[in-house]
Amino acid sequence: MRRDSVLQIQHSFTGPDQGTKGTLYLVPTPIGNLEDMTFRAVNTLKTVDVILAEDTRNTQKLLNHFDITTGQMSYHQHNSQSRIPQIIEMLEAGQNIAQVSDAGMPAISDPGFELVQAAIAANLTVVPLPGANAALTGLIASGLSTDQFAFIGFLPRKKSEKKAFLDNLVNFPYTMMFYESPFRLGQTLEDCQSAFGPDRQVVVVRELTKKFEEITRGSLADLVAHFDENKTIKGEICFYIAGNDDPSTDESLLQAALDDMPIKEQVQWWETHESMSTKDAIKQVAKQTGINKREVYAKYHEI
Repeated sequence: MRRDSVLQIQHSFTGPDQGTKGTLYLVPTPIGNLEDMTFRAVNTLKTVDVILAEDTRNTQKLLNHFDITTGQMSYHQHNSQSRIPQIIEMLEAGQNIAQVSDAGMPAISDPGFELVQAAIAANLTVVPLPGANAALTGLIASGLSTDQFAFIGFLPRKKSEKKAFLDNLVNFPYTMMFYESPFRLGQTLEDCQSAFGPDRQVVVVRELTKKFEEITRGSLADLVAHFDENKTIKGEICFYIAGNDDPSTDESLLQAALDDMPIKEQVQWWETHESMSTKDAIKQVAKQTGINKREVYAKYHEI
């Protein structure tokens, strides 16, 4: 059944409501080095009616540095649901509003995403500004493939959920981008090693654009050992894991499990689970293992 949908085309600066309704600007802020603030970002923050800030105290330092006097309103994960209707009303009334996060690109791993959805649903204009983003900044210096990649963000906190999540990524073929707390990094790398194996390449990037910027590259085994010896980790963390360039197929995973079984039990498995005759099951085991069919026959019949 076809789902009803409404085509929406936004002309950011020439729309029919331009001048009557307000615009929501998504403004990136530096991830460490204040020189990464763009001229357009500064000018936008100076000219909007209000700035939505994750932490108004933190954002005020940025505003003071660039002589921006625009007022702020707090907007974060704990008050987003109560704030959104109020913000939409302000935009409908013609106020221009900028949203910023504490650092980097708003709406990435923060409640700006929900605000954008609400603004789109209200047919309001949403204008994104380009700027600093930690995940992409670290990626281009990682040395891992940048042809295709995926932003994963923060992993689940619960051990069982984290394990299941990582296990589902074992065959993922593209570079994976993660955020992590410095307090959980060591354990997370160990969990990744358990899921992906010790040889998978990984890169940990710390304190991007700041004085103590650090990029650590190597295998998961290398980095697990390194951070086990260097447990005191500070700063913002991004890490990247290479994609699987030789993903396991269902067939190879099945065979890996069967390889732990004696030949006779392998034949019996194909007989039971695939309803094969003994003759066909012996052929299948010979094909899967590379063992001569006569040898499989002999082992099955214990000759």
